[in-house]
Amino acid sequence: MSKKLLIIFVKNIKLGNVKTRLAKTVGNENAFKVYKALVEVTEKVTSSIKVDKRIYFSDAVIDEKWPKDYKTVQKGEDLGQRMSNAFKDGFNDGYKNIVLIGSDLPNISEDIINNGFNALKNNDVVFGPAEDGGYYLVGFSKFHNCVFENKAWSTSNLLKDTLTELEQKKIEVSLIETLNDIDTFEDLQAYPKFLKLIT
Repeated sequence: MSKKLLIIFVKNIKLGNVKTRLAKTVGNENAFKVYKALVEVTEKVTSSIKVDKRIYFSDAVIDEKWPKDYKTVQKGEDLGQRMSNAFKDGFNDGYKNIVLIGSDLPNISEDIINNGFNALKNNDVVFGPAEDGGYYLVGFSKFHNCVFENKAWSTSNLLKDTLTELEQKKIEVSLIETLNDIDTFEDLQAYPKFLKLIT
């Protein structure tokens, strides 16, 4: 077992259940195609990373995805609880550095994920900021559950509010590069490769 763990949160790829904000503009079927392609990007990038991986699906395990890695289903009432529970499981099982990402990032790369792990050498917490004010990556060398408690998920102040709280508690935090995910048609237009899927 390595001391590093990469957790990947995946929404089950169901028509009408994924990329709902994007679907309002392009329709459920096109939103489904885009998310399916994003999951494939995530799987390809993460498959070569030399750390243990755990894949947490939203509803049910899909065996053909990440065939060699541990897979399970997310547990918790909201996103914060589900992430918190995944981190707690990892730390309880003896991992020292744990990074969690989602699966809707067109520009995710092995280097970016490794930057997240490297930031944990000198910090308790690392975030990969998202352009919409949230974050696409979160990691811990020392678990701080306050990151997930009483947060307004999917709001533009999420990361700012979280950083303010951690600063008040004098918790060491690092930020890596900012990325954009694809939530809206405007986001999609920045990525011709994915835009082609619906044209």
